Amino acid sequence: MQLKVEQTRLAEELDALGKTSEAPPPVVTRVVFTEADVRGREFVKRLCREAGLTIREDPVGNTFARWEGSDANLAPVGTGSHIDAIPNAGRFDGTVGVLGGLEAIRALQRAGYHPRRSIELLIFTSEEPTRFGIGCLGSRLLSGLLDPSAGDRLKDRDGISLNEARASAGFSGCLSTVPLPSGYYAAFAELHIEQGPILEQRQVPLGVVTAIAAPASLKIQIEGEGGHAGAVLMPGRRDAFLAAAEIALAVESAALSTGAIDTVGTVGICEVFPGAVNSIPSRARIEVDVRDIEQTRRDTVLQQIADACERIAAKRNVRVHSELVNSDPPAQCAPAVVDALVHACEKHKLPFDRMISRAYHDSLFMSRISPTAMLFIPSRGGVSHRPDEYSSPEAITQGVLVLAEALAHLSS
Repeated sequence: MQLKVEQTRLAEELDALGKTSEAPPPVVTRVVFTEADVRGREFVKRLCREAGLTIREDPVGNTFARWEGSDANLAPVGTGSHIDAIPNAGRFDGTVGVLGGLEAIRALQRAGYHPRRSIELLIFTSEEPTRFGIGCLGSRLLSGLLDPSAGDRLKDRDGISLNEARASAGFSGCLSTVPLPSGYYAAFAELHIEQGPILEQRQVPLGVVTAIAAPASLKIQIEGEGGHAGAVLMPGRRDAFLAAAEIALAVESAALSTGAIDTVGTVGICEVFPGAVNSIPSRARIEVDVRDIEQTRRDTVLQQIADACERIAAKRNVRVHSELVNSDPPAQCAPAVVDALVHACEKHKLPFDRMISRAYHDSLFMSRISPTAMLFIPSRGGVSHRPDEYSSPEAITQGVLVLAEALAHLSS
C-alpha cells in the first residue's frame, strides 16, 4: 500500500480553518458554540462529506464522521481532536488532529485500502475550558465522567448555561444520551502538536505518547480585612493578597517537594479586591492547577496545599476556603495502540521517542472507555496557545502518514 499525504491541500485547509475566527489573522479565537465555532464545524463537516464520510452529531455537538468498514459488527477505530480555540490562540492546536485525521483517511482511500473495521473521525466539543470553566467537556460527557446535570449547572461569564448555549448552536437532546459504551472503539489514536519543546530540542520528528498527565484544579478564596493603606499599621493587618501570595509559594514548594520532574503546580489566576493601590486587599481569589502522571503523588501535593492553607490562615488571621473543582485520574496509553504507532514509525523509517503528555487532551478521557494512545509532532519553540504557534507542513505530513498507517493496522 502506497500512502501519500497531500501536504499542500492539508496546509491550505488548516489555514482556511485558522481564518475562521472571532479575531483577524494570525490570531485564532474560536470559543465553543459561538458563530465562529459553528462556521468552523460546517467547514470540517463539508470536507468530511466530500470524502464520503457519514456524519452524526450528539446533543452536545461531538461530531462523528465515519468511513464504513466491511464488517459492521466490529467496533470501529477512532481518531480525532478538537477545533475550538482559546482567545488569542494559534492555528494548529487540535486542528492538526482533526484535519490531519481526515487527511489520513483520504490517504488510505487514495491508496485503495478497504478497512474491515469502520474508521471514525471524532471532533470533540470544547476541549478548551474557555467558556464553561472545565476542559474536555465533550469527551468527559462521552466517557460518562460528567453528570448530565452539567447542562444546567455549567454557566459562562454571562450566565448562559451549557444547555442554552448548545441549543443556540443547533444541538438538542438529553445529555444523558451522550456517553458511549465501554468498548465502543476498538482503538483510539489522537494526533496532536506537542505544545512543548522536547521533540524540537532532541531533533526527533515524532513522539509516541505512553502516558497522559491529569490535572486537579482548586479554587481558593481568601477573606481578610480591608483598610486604608496609610492608616492601618503593619502588625495588625489581615491582608488577603499576602495570604494568597504565600499560598501560591506553597503550591510551588509542594510541587518541588516530590523530586519528580513530572509533578507541576501552577497558580494561573489571582484576583484582588478592591484593587486600589491605597487600599489593603480584603479579598483574594486564586486558582491552582496541579498535574502528574502518578495520581498518588499528585494527591499528596494537594494535601500539602490544603495543610498550607490551614497554616497560613491561622498565621495571618484570615479565612481560607478551598474548593476542589476536578481531580482527574492520569492515563496509561494502551500497549496495542502504542505498538501500532511504533510499528508505523518504523515502517516509514521515521525516528521517534516514547514520551509522556504533560498537557491533557480528550484522549485522557477516551482512555476510560477505549484503548487509547497519542502521537505528537514538534511545536516550533515549544510554543502553543499563541498566534505564533507553528508546526511545519513537513512535520504535519509525517504525523499524518504514521497515523494513516496505524489506522490501517488497527482497522484491518
